[in-house]
Order: sequence, then C-alpha cells, then structure tokens
Amino acid sequence: MTDMRRTLLWVVFTMSLVLLWDAWLKHTNQPSLFGGPRPAAQAPATGAPGASGAAAGSAAAVPAAAALPGGAVATPGPTPAAAAAPASTSEKVVISTDVVKATVDTLGGQIIRLELVKHRDSNNPKNNVLLFDQSSKRLYQAQTGFVSAVAGEQLPNHLTPMKVLSSERTLADGASQIQLQLESETVEGRRVLKTYTFKRGDYVIDVKHELINDGASAVNPSLYLQLERDGNPPEGESKFYFTFTGPAIYTDAAKFQKVDFKDIEKNKTSHEKAASDGWIAMVQHYFASAWLITDTSPREFRTAKTGDNRFSVAMVKPLGEVAAGQRKSLDAKLFAGPQEENKLAALAPGLELVKDYGWFTMLAKPLFWLLDKLYTMIGNWGWAIVALVVLLKAGFYWLNASAYRSMAKMKAINPRVMELRERYKDKPQQMQQEMMRIYREEKVNPLGGCLPILVQMPFFIALYWVLLSSVEMRQAPWIGWITDLSQADPFFILPVLMTASTLLQTWLNPTPPDPMQAKLMWFMPLAFSFMFFFFPAGLVLYWLTNNILSIAQQWFINKQLGVLK
Repeated sequence: MTDMRRTLLWVVFTMSLVLLWDAWLKHTNQPSLFGGPRPAAQAPATGAPGASGAAAGSAAAVPAAAALPGGAVATPGPTPAAAAAPASTSEKVVISTDVVKATVDTLGGQIIRLELVKHRDSNNPKNNVLLFDQSSKRLYQAQTGFVSAVAGEQLPNHLTPMKVLSSERTLADGASQIQLQLESETVEGRRVLKTYTFKRGDYVIDVKHELINDGASAVNPSLYLQLERDGNPPEGESKFYFTFTGPAIYTDAAKFQKVDFKDIEKNKTSHEKAASDGWIAMVQHYFASAWLITDTSPREFRTAKTGDNRFSVAMVKPLGEVAAGQRKSLDAKLFAGPQEENKLAALAPGLELVKDYGWFTMLAKPLFWLLDKLYTMIGNWGWAIVALVVLLKAGFYWLNASAYRSMAKMKAINPRVMELRERYKDKPQQMQQEMMRIYREEKVNPLGGCLPILVQMPFFIALYWVLLSSVEMRQAPWIGWITDLSQADPFFILPVLMTASTLLQTWLNPTPPDPMQAKLMWFMPLAFSFMFFFFPAGLVLYWLTNNILSIAQQWFINKQLGVLK
C-alpha cells in the first residue's frame, strides 16, 4: 500500500511552494496565480474636496437612488452652491481628545482625517496611526447627508457648505466630552444642524443630525451615513499573508458580510440590501470604522464605485415626513479605532466580527478569550502566547502521544522496511504485501501519526488567526529584543530557532523509505523557514513554543520505546 503519510507531505510541500511563488509574484506586482493581475497602487483623486466633488465624481459618492416608503425615489446630488464652492471657502476644524485627533471639513461636515494618538505607525513610530485621511496618497473619510423622496429635490448633503457654531477644540482637563456643532447652508428651505460629540477615552463619536424644514411644504428625507476610501491596502501590509481590506455589512438575518472592492467595481455585489437592523463598516488589519444606528427600524445598505479607485459603503435611514416649520433629528454613532474585540462586542451586535478570523471564528473566539484571561494574569502578551500553547498541548497530550507512538514504531521498523524495498524493488505488488505483513505483525498504522495531528490542526490554525488579527499584539513587547509582537524579529533569532526546532523534529520522525522523499523531509523546514523570517514575532513564538513542546513529548516517547539509542 502507498504510504499515505508521505503523499500528504508531498501535497503540503507542493502547495507551500505554489503559495510562496504566488506571494513573490504579488510582492513584485506581477500577475497572481489565483486572482489575475495585482492592482497597482493608485493615488486617490487629488484636489480640494469641493473641486473634487464637482469635477471628479464626488457627487456619485452620495448613495445611488434610494427607494423610500411609498415607492418614491431619492435622487441625491450636490447642491449648486456646494458644487460651485471653491476649496478656500471650507475650514478644517481639528478636535483633539486623549485618544483621537480628528479633522472635520466644513464642506459637508466630513471627517477627512483621524489620528489614533494611542497607537504608533508601524512604518514611522514617531507618527500616530492615521485612520482617516484625504491626501495625494490616500482617501478614507466619513460622510453624512440627506436625500429626498422627491425626484430632483435637493437637501443638505456631504458637499453642502457648513459653518461652525462651537468654539472648543481640545478636550479640557477633567472634562468628559467635547462637542463640535455645525450648521449647513439652507438648501431649498431646509438646513441641517450636525453635532459631533467626542468622549474621553472613547473611539465612538456620537453624531446628531437635525433636519430643520423652514420651507413651505413637507419633506420626506432619508439620512445616509457613508464611509468612502480608496481600494489600496494600508501601507506596510505584509506580502506573505493576507488580511481583508474593504467594506462590511451586518444584519441579524444575513450576519457579517465582507464586500470585495473588485466585486463593487464589477457591480457583482451580493450583500444584504435592506433590513430593520444592522450597521456598515470599513475594515482593515487591526483597525476599523463603522456607522451604527442602535434602534430597530428600516434601513438600506448600498455600495458603490465613486471614482477612480474610490469606493463607498452607505447606510440609508428614512426619517419620515417633516412638515413645514418642523424639525426632526436622528442620533448615530461613528466608531473609528482599534479592533478591540471585547469593546466592539459591547457596542453593537456582531461588531466584533470586523476582527476577521475567517472560517475559524467558532474556534478563534474562545481561544482569544482564553488568551485575554492569561494576559490579565501574566501581564505580558508574549508569555500569554506561551502559556496558551502549553495549555493546548496539555489538552491534546494523549492525542499527540498516540501519534508520536505510531511514528516511533514506524521509526523502529524503518530499517526492515528499507531492506524490504531494496529486496523487492522490481516486484511492487509483493513489496506492498510484505510491508502490510510487517505493519500487522508490529501493530503499526502508517496513518497513525497523521490522523491525531489532523484532528487538532484546526485549533492551531485558529490560534494563528487570533495572533495575526489581534490589535493587542501591536507594539506589545515580549523580552529583550522583541519589542513588538506584530512585527518580524529584527535579529531573526526566533525564525532561526524555529528552523532548528523543525529540523530536530524531522530527525525524530521516521525516515521515508524513498530517498527522494527523505531529502524532501529535510528540505521542507528550510522552505518554510523562509516565510517565518517575515512573519510577526508573535506568530513565530507560537510555532516555536509548539515545536519545543512537541519535540519534548516525541523524544520522551521515542526513548520509552527504545527508538533513541
């Protein structure tokens, strides 16, 4: 019978080489083996926000025609005043708290820049992490405005000029919050009061919209809450592993739905279009932004391409009729900050899912919970990783012991198998029969070393995604030279130890009868080590700890069975 264990290793090795080659193609901006050509990084449309909106398609950033109660249709667009407003008429208002530094443009009251002052940029530690930005390199901003149920009727939107009504710019010592209030120009007899409330120690910004109808007739408005950004991944993203960047939509019925920029561009999105609950988000590695409306009421979700390499996700919420001389308000929340799982879960149902574990969410969430508890006790994320791997290895001790005993028996009978293969090399059928006889006599299952390991692999893959996705690893020190578990080991000490430990494991395993497979078994650790030199130190620490514990258990069992001399 064919040695299935070797076949599995051949498959793993071949796929690893394919993935490595594909990663190199992406790294050098060549066509990917799986997804066509890698999109070249494009700068977002430049120019002043007002000019960009009028000339470069920002008007399209307003949600497309929105179906409203009664079958009416909203056809949003910039007001003539907004479209014609030169960039010099807008003011950039900077609001500072203990956790964020936000820049609000009076053109529509858009948040066009947001720094996270508690988080340092990985590429330049002297700078804060920049989440929102409107520059020649990046576009990422939060926008809101109103659309009408009457075709052609204009309401204040995210391109309507506004004036500032409040004077405070910095959160005062001892104060719990600071507000920025803006009032729009009147558009066809309607104006908007928009109030941002920034709170101490909080990445959630309360945003109140109040539509005032000074016109002679009633209006049936809808509020849109929108996130717009370019389609490029954040600077500094690794080429050796993939993390999702793009919009996400959540509803209770459809749950968490990621939307790929490529699908938006091809108009092939399949996300939920309407619900009575839910939220929208823009996701990237470690950080996210999201518009939240906490009540249960009808709303729509839409995505759009708003320009060259520019995309938006929006939530549209009907307000109902606002009679002449009346006003109506709606409160929303804008989250913009790190993906701290426990805090996100408390903000809105499913919001913690922006921290993307992929297929392994069911396993990854309890593993993160346990890792977080260990950190609370130990006070160091690096040692918490070590402790978690120890607990996992202890939980799988007997399963691993079964696998290692099987491998030890295979190693013990390996000389007999090698001799048999040489004797019957010209008689493959007889060779297989003799090998089966030896396995029966020695009570050895050739797959006995594989199956127990395959059973526990999902847990270790889930832990891999926990460590890769957790913002808590960013700039978290371990010991000595490891000052950031989310970055590669600066001196490559952990990857070298990882390679050495894998080679030692290979030595402890039975040698394949096939000489080519035997050489491959020694070459695979070297091939895998290439990736680990570029992986975050926290991931390498996790694999290294797992290897050391596996080596210790395997050596002990080999010694017990007399395989080691």
